[in-house]
Amino acid sequence: MHIGIIGYGKMGREIEKSALSMGHSIEFIIDENNTEDLNINNLKKIDVAIEFTTPVAAFENIRKCLEAKTSVVSGTTGWLDKYDEAVELCRKKNGSFLYASNFSIGVNILFHLNAMLAKIMNSFEQYDVEINEIHHTTKLDSPSGTAITLADSIIKNIERKKEWKNEQTANKQTLSILSERKDSVPGTHTIKYNSNADLIELKHEAKNREGFASGAIIASEFIKNKKGVYKMEDVLGI
Repeated sequence: MHIGIIGYGKMGREIEKSALSMGHSIEFIIDENNTEDLNINNLKKIDVAIEFTTPVAAFENIRKCLEAKTSVVSGTTGWLDKYDEAVELCRKKNGSFLYASNFSIGVNILFHLNAMLAKIMNSFEQYDVEINEIHHTTKLDSPSGTAITLADSIIKNIERKKEWKNEQTANKQTLSILSERKDSVPGTHTIKYNSNADLIELKHEAKNREGFASGAIIASEFIKNKKGVYKMEDVLGI
């Protein structure tokens, strides 16, 4: 598979490493020094573009890929106010687009378990729930996209929770997300259900970035030659 990498930070480098180890070729790499190379001529040379940049740049990068009818996989978080616009453009161009807040297979299993547990806990009001997330100090968004995905699923399935806030709150209708930033932490997410009697936790702790990168490659393999809008649930069959 011929891949273009858009964004060459820590994740971009890990994606390059994973792609090569899995037998794929890297046709181009875009970073802040050569943004003009993200053009239709280069996009026509690849099967899939993998986009990990910044919230400010993500939508424009995705738009260029879809306009060129190049399949695009994006893992950038913090830009989702334009997600529906990207979906509409993908369908208009009969393109192929996959977004995930987290490409780790383990995290996507956590998403599934989180939804299942929230449905169960809807009936047990003695438990309050909060989310804790820890990431490296260079992460630009807070809370993380993964934490927001977890929170949205809890709110969807627990009627007593109406919103989330990125702070500790005593409001029983508000889901607290507590964010910490520490050096060299790839990502840890914990969902806690606490009552006077006991504590239930779901936790995922990334050991490194390898799981995120290999998941992005697996998603790229899945989306190649497909048309439509996809999520990691489609890739993993969850």
